[in-house]
Amino acid sequence: MPLSPYSHAQQARLALANRLAELRREAGLTGRELARLCGWHPSKSSRIENARTAPTADDVTAWCGACGAQDTAGDLIASLRAAEGMWIEWRRMERSGLRQAQMNRLPLYERTHRFRSYSSWLVPGLLQTRSYTTAVLGAVQRRRGLVDDVAEAVDARMTRQRVLHEGDRRFAFLVEESVLRAGVGGPQVMIEQLAALIAAGSLPNVSVGIVPAAPDRERWPVEGFWIYDAAQVNVELVSGYLTVTAPSEVASYAMTFSELAECAVYGTAARRLITAALDALDRPDYR
Repeated sequence: MPLSPYSHAQQARLALANRLAELRREAGLTGRELARLCGWHPSKSSRIENARTAPTADDVTAWCGACGAQDTAGDLIASLRAAEGMWIEWRRMERSGLRQAQMNRLPLYERTHRFRSYSSWLVPGLLQTRSYTTAVLGAVQRRRGLVDDVAEAVDARMTRQRVLHEGDRRFAFLVEESVLRAGVGGPQVMIEQLAALIAAGSLPNVSVGIVPAAPDRERWPVEGFWIYDAAQVNVELVSGYLTVTAPSEVASYAMTFSELAECAVYGTAARRLITAALDALDRPDYR
């Protein structure tokens, strides 16, 4: 089972804090003396060393200068930037609009050859129809009060789907059965989307597995995640977007994906579940 979604980001911040504390001790300075040299309150030094407050790049530069370790500042600032990039709140990620957030992910998709995606909330973005994406991103824009560039963001996501048909890429998608009945955008949007999901499963480089709802499941649903080759995992949570690159954590998500894949059904059995969801959408009482 994966570690806490925040674990690696927390570990990286703690490692930076420990290294700064080590530099202070090697310089023979107390926290109060370092604070005086840096021109800030002594409590700030303590908060930084205990990873309660994240330092800025200027803080790291001042700290290293006070400790006579100016040559280490560059590496530590790089570590700070890496830790900051592991966990990004949606409001930061989307402050320039949804289109830019979609465009920022394109290079990652272009350099990846093996995609593994597990979704417990929505149909994965690479398999979404235009109308489904419009409903999803429109709801995000309204809920978060973002600038209305939904049409441009939808275009960006549709453009990104070209990776499904280019190069020697392979895709394995796992979707919880509940996603088929989520009702995103209304019946007509869902009918089109579920039909597209069936069609995607026929592509030679694409595997679509549906994890059936069951009263006796031993592998419970988890947060949705993407695995890019064996190098990186991205996790979408309610409050933000997590990037995991530590090999042990990537391996943990890969193991979880394998366990969920064993619970999934494919081919005819998967189409049967999707068709059942389509039949339910077509009922007059649903409409």
